[in-house]
Amino acid sequence: MKKILFVIGSLLLLNTVVLFFITNFHIGMALQGFVSLLILLYAYFFEKIKRRNHIIMGVICLLPFIFMTALAVYGNINNTNYNENAVIVLGAGIQGEQVSTKLAKRLDEAVAYYDKNPKAVIVVCGGQGPQEDITEALAMERYLLDQGIPIDSIIKEDQSTSTYESFSFAKKILDERFPQGFSSVLITNDYHIYRAEKTAGYAGVSANHIGVPAEWYTVPANYLREMLAVIEMWLT
Repeated sequence: MKKILFVIGSLLLLNTVVLFFITNFHIGMALQGFVSLLILLYAYFFEKIKRRNHIIMGVICLLPFIFMTALAVYGNINNTNYNENAVIVLGAGIQGEQVSTKLAKRLDEAVAYYDKNPKAVIVVCGGQGPQEDITEALAMERYLLDQGIPIDSIIKEDQSTSTYESFSFAKKILDERFPQGFSSVLITNDYHIYRAEKTAGYAGVSANHIGVPAEWYTVPANYLREMLAVIEMWLT
């Protein structure tokens, strides 16, 4: 067991270092680094820890795993009917002016949806972050145009800095576009679906959802960050 813990901790720490160089920094990466160090320390002192404390540590580790598994299951059960008026695509970090792999997958899902329901408009959401040269919405619009989506079917929401603002600002735009009311579907990564859907409700948007699987090497960091974000949402 000690060797297994050393391997798990080492792989997580190595993955954290790799993420630091290939993605925009976020709190999940710091959490993953912290957890990996805790696992390595646990492995180092493994033989000196009493059996009862091993059981306690096992339970402490199991609860977050169950939590993150529940988020994953919920995020991978899509409920769109492909008859919505609008597709709301939440932004993610871009690299200079280029969409990240994670964001490209969300946009590819929007393109696939549009192929089945070309009457829908696609709302791309996201302002400009500190590590970005343009707004996420503009980068997303350019990507969709390159994929053959007509510009008249794309709406940019380029002021938001949070998930709540994305839905709030998108709602204002869509209320003007559809004064009789609108139906919508949100697209984001699977780990983010639960919180995004709840946040949409807080902003007055009733939305179905489509979850997009995250890249395998980002799963630990993203789920750790999302778990804390969900807890914060519940508390505040």
